[in-house]
Amino acid sequence: MIHRLLVANRGEIARRVFATCRALGVATVAVHSDADADAPFVAEADQAVRLPGNTPAETYLRIDAVLAAARRSGADAVHPGYGFLAENAEFAAAVTDAGLTWVGPPAKAIAAMGDKMAAKALLAEAGVPMLPTWTDEDQVTDFPVLVKASAGGGGRGMRVVRDAAGLAGAVASARREAAAAFGDGTVFVERYVERGRHVEVQIFGDSHGTVVALGERDCSVQRRHQKIVEEAPAVVSPELRGRLHAAAVAAGRAVDYVGAGTVEFLLAPSGEFFFLEMNTRLQVEHPVTEAVTGLDLVRLQLLVAEGGPLPLASTPPTDGHAIEVRLCAEEPTQGYRPATGTLHRFAVPGVTGAFAPTRGLRLDSGVEDGSVVGVHYDSMLAKLVAWAPTRAEAVRLLAGALARAEFHGVATNRDLLVRVLRSPEFGAAEVDTGFLERHDEVFAALLPADELPVAALAATLATAAARRAGAPVLAGLPSGWRNVPAVPQVTRLTGPDGEIEVRYRLDRRGALAEWSTDPASDAVVTLVEASPERVVLDVDGVRRALRVHRAGSAVFVDGPDGSAGLVELPRFPPPTAELAAGSLLAPLPGTVTRVYVEVGQRVAAGDLLLALEAMKLEHPVLAPTDGVVADLPVAAGGQVDTGAVLAVVNPEEAPQ
Repeated sequence: MIHRLLVANRGEIARRVFATCRALGVATVAVHSDADADAPFVAEADQAVRLPGNTPAETYLRIDAVLAAARRSGADAVHPGYGFLAENAEFAAAVTDAGLTWVGPPAKAIAAMGDKMAAKALLAEAGVPMLPTWTDEDQVTDFPVLVKASAGGGGRGMRVVRDAAGLAGAVASARREAAAAFGDGTVFVERYVERGRHVEVQIFGDSHGTVVALGERDCSVQRRHQKIVEEAPAVVSPELRGRLHAAAVAAGRAVDYVGAGTVEFLLAPSGEFFFLEMNTRLQVEHPVTEAVTGLDLVRLQLLVAEGGPLPLASTPPTDGHAIEVRLCAEEPTQGYRPATGTLHRFAVPGVTGAFAPTRGLRLDSGVEDGSVVGVHYDSMLAKLVAWAPTRAEAVRLLAGALARAEFHGVATNRDLLVRVLRSPEFGAAEVDTGFLERHDEVFAALLPADELPVAALAATLATAAARRAGAPVLAGLPSGWRNVPAVPQVTRLTGPDGEIEVRYRLDRRGALAEWSTDPASDAVVTLVEASPERVVLDVDGVRRALRVHRAGSAVFVDGPDGSAGLVELPRFPPPTAELAAGSLLAPLPGTVTRVYVEVGQRVAAGDLLLALEAMKLEHPVLAPTDGVVADLPVAAGGQVDTGAVLAVVNPEEAPQ
């Protein structure tokens, strides 16, 4: 029996494992980096051990440090979570050699599936269908193809290449990203299936020879080859479902699989399917399987790790439909680059449970109010899962909860997720891995640009009400009250589309006597009531209640049509340093991994100047125009903060 379990991971997956441990009476141990010292998962563990440093290489990827933490805390078992060392055969063997219980598949099975080329050869012999694959890029003649990392997963190192000219560059970039993410830069190339669906099967095995399929999930909605929406069961025919399950079980039996695993397939429009990879761990999207089966997959992991038999011998029946979205810290206005900052508020209405199978809304989150989102780890903040009797009901429930949620302080992909869920194609289950590439409309903000002036007015009125409420004398007087009507008050704010100026005047009763904005709004607005946290406006004859939350100079307005994050500008802004023309600035803190040019070099628009790594992704910095590199104040290996000058490109003068 397991008595004290160390989770060699962080964030929401650590909290997820701890929740099941509490329910079973198993003591818990967290390991944490310095950056994670105040994270919720650390506070929830019975014991916590510091791993000095911040980067994954210094902390969560150090096998010796994790094992030392297990010894110091008296843990008798280790759960790897997902990511980091979860699919590292060396780590699994080291845990077992240390006399600890490993909550995962045998090291031999991890090694067999970790080398994706070897895995393809092994499973092809077991009758699992495969795509054409090449290890030598010079042998590739048919396009389009997909470059993939041989080690790891999660979309790291993947590149779609549509012609021979782009293959060498894609392979080189994929190798760098794979090496940074997994410590192994080996890549291979396989045929790319247009309009393919990503359908995966959850399998479970025990040490008594049983391997069963627990159902399948459709994870086709992806961006940058990373899943953002997952659902169970997949919308497929019973006959196809049976063939998928059989192939997944055959894959598990081929490697004597024990524990939780996922066999991923690419489903072609023709109905053919092909093996993609096998993930030898618990998946991020496991909650949708739990929702429709009622099973606690972490409990099953612990049961199997203790040597017990699985309590089921065949695929269980499913009930209803479940959909999960991955909420990530990303900046929509900057191409969905990972975002950092402090979460001033993190609230989702109507949640019925967390970190365990539940009906209704389930929130598995690695953050809470006040959490700091840094640059050292991936950008996922939480998973929100909706279960309902039918798929349509689950879609509506999930979209509604997301649209009403309050995520303040860090930009997220929430609007994108809501628009995907509410798109007619998703509603009809007509999606594939290229869905986002064909539907630019889902990248639009929920709050239309012409609604921003009204949101800015609400922010201004709430801020004014807060100032009056905090006034030492005459707090009951309306903001800006004068014995004789005077000029309007002026507030300047910045929003996603630039600066907004709000002019307003309240009469002696506190009613909105006049207002205007720049950019202008055509809306006819009447103030119903205003308090520091709630403003009710009549807009063109429709009453709207807007929630307002202020954190320093930042003001967040949440309403029925979407949310706006605004920043109130000071009346007298301090002077700022003037940047040289052509300066390229760091979009977020990170590490310069490689510099491709030198000062004085002539470049063309779109040329790769340098690469910046942040939050486990590589961000290329490209020349914005034809010109000459005038300055390179950074070097490979250097750390930079947001806004730091990375390079200066002097534009090429047009011929006279």
